Amino acid sequence: MSSSRPGGSSLRLLQFHRPQFDVSRASIPELTPESRRCIQTLAAYRPPKSPFRYPKSRSAAVLVALFVGRSGDLYVLLSRRASSLRTYAGDTALPGGKWEPRDKSIEWTARREAFEEIGLPVDYKKVPLLCILEPFLAGNRLIVTPVVVLILDKTLRPILNRAEVASLFSHPLASFLSSEPPFPLEPEMLELKYHTYNDYESSTIPGKIRMHNFLTGREAGGTKPIFGLTASILIKVATIGYGREPDFEPYAPGEPSMRQRIAHALRYDPIFREAERAEGIDPDKTPDPSSLGESHKSEAEVKRGRRRRRLGGRRLVRAKL
Repeated sequence: MSSSRPGGSSLRLLQFHRPQFDVSRASIPELTPESRRCIQTLAAYRPPKSPFRYPKSRSAAVLVALFVGRSGDLYVLLSRRASSLRTYAGDTALPGGKWEPRDKSIEWTARREAFEEIGLPVDYKKVPLLCILEPFLAGNRLIVTPVVVLILDKTLRPILNRAEVASLFSHPLASFLSSEPPFPLEPEMLELKYHTYNDYESSTIPGKIRMHNFLTGREAGGTKPIFGLTASILIKVATIGYGREPDFEPYAPGEPSMRQRIAHALRYDPIFREAERAEGIDPDKTPDPSSLGESHKSEAEVKRGRRRRRLGGRRLVRAKL
């Protein structure tokens, strides 16, 4: 999270000291051309400047830890939460958790949580930072920031905190852009679709929200599918990295953008307003959601808009003739 100097100018020490990741110089196993481009794109990505001030007490981070598989493809580490947890027990998740006062930055929050949960060392050479994405709004009223890293050291072995994590597994990153499974389905699962979604009315802002669901191939052993916030984050990471849209529609027609959803929560949700005031933030200075651009359009709506523009251009040419 950004800090400020007494004079009000933004403190850029974290940006200045951030190690520049160069995929051409890194010691990485054989990469496919697509994986190399994905890493390069993620390493070059910088999120747009946020118009918001987030209360730290409602902030959290997750670590999107990528590594290179035997065939040169990229995989992401996922965990199965312990069944004894009070919230989201048994769910498939990314390592992460809430910001704590000792955390130096939101990146540190994600790295600390990953170390506590799965034993991934806070080592910037063995696990360099690729990028930090724009935050997401979670259903438990947290602003969650995804931190994307690349595991270079193949000798690292997980040390699971059994009180929080039941198991650890991986999934191909590119598969979050596909409706086809990256693995053969078990006979008892042949009738199930790898990717499905449900649209539901948002409880915080007018409009529908699309919740995605991806099978892991481990459901027979009790592992839940990748769904909800985790799925949305991984779709976003894959979309940025591979530079293409999914082969399915990621948003419900007219779905509010994530910025609009966060703005609505910061302005109108009592829990957020209380947290903001406690940290000296005026919730009424949060930009109005309607001022933050249009909601998401469906692919059909986008195509209709393109068709109208083409037809309009033809009419204009005819009129000039």
